[in-house]
Amino acid sequence: MSEDKWPTAITDIGKNKINVRGYPIADLMGKAGFAQVAYLAIFGELPDDNTGKMIDAIIVSSVDHGVTPPSILSSLVVASTGASLSASIAAGIMSINRFHGGAIEDCMKMLIEAVKLQQAENLSAADAAKKIVTDYRAAKKTLFGYGHRVHTEDPRKIKLLRLAEELGFAGPYVTMSLAIENVLPQVLGKQLPLNVDGAIGAVLCELRVSPELSNAFFILSRTAGIIAHVHEERTRQKPMRKIDPGAWEYDGPAERKP
Repeated sequence: MSEDKWPTAITDIGKNKINVRGYPIADLMGKAGFAQVAYLAIFGELPDDNTGKMIDAIIVSSVDHGVTPPSILSSLVVASTGASLSASIAAGIMSINRFHGGAIEDCMKMLIEAVKLQQAENLSAADAAKKIVTDYRAAKKTLFGYGHRVHTEDPRKIKLLRLAEELGFAGPYVTMSLAIENVLPQVLGKQLPLNVDGAIGAVLCELRVSPELSNAFFILSRTAGIIAHVHEERTRQKPMRKIDPGAWEYDGPAERKP
């Protein structure tokens, strides 16, 4: 490679050629789903069937959670000003940070620390979990991935962990995530159930995904919900309205099965 060139290993573009990680994009179309191709682009290889199903479930799990999360509320405010679709979506994505979406990364780091402790000191998952929770409490550190402002038993967490078991991803990190959930009442004196961020974090650890990439999956997922809410704001609401996040009223289809 000449000195005036810089390398990229992701996509090779030429006349009548678009190859993503070596695969012609036209060959992937109709054969691989979005989650599989996203995995390919990020990690360089197509996932096996079970990994692809797990990644797909993770992306589906966080598509939307109503109008109150920062990623939706911020996009609604911007859309209400008459901003473009792209600017409104960008506002929502830019609100995904440490305390919204980013909880996955911090939970992963905690689980990795806990499993390393368990292995280094030959502890049971329960004992390692108790030590981690006690240490985090003493240091006044947040236990990311636990507790939820709406759910006492997050249905997304239940399904993700069930799929992890079925697809062969219920390893030491999933075990540790549940061990921490079990010891929290003993140490803190209150229930803080594992939430969807914690479940995603545990499964991504099992998939050997770097914590620094965890936000990517939340962003991929939530972008679809942001688009839906921005379009609804622009087509159903008056411009520059005062948005009260607690005053929403659902008028969509009744509950139905896929």
